[in-house]
Amino acid sequence: MKYLSDQMLIEVYHRAVDLQLDPAFIELLSAEIKRRDIGIAQVVSA
Repeated sequence: MKYLSDQMLIEVYHRAVDLQLDPAFIELLSAEIKRRDIGIAQVVSA
């Protein structure tokens, strides 16, 4: 995941939720968003 920019990570997270992908994958993305300390405003506004 270290190769994804913050913006790309947020986009992938939203796409995964929209497509109802595996919950474990969505949780992995969510954990990385938290690890990077990306603000909720960035996640919601993407």
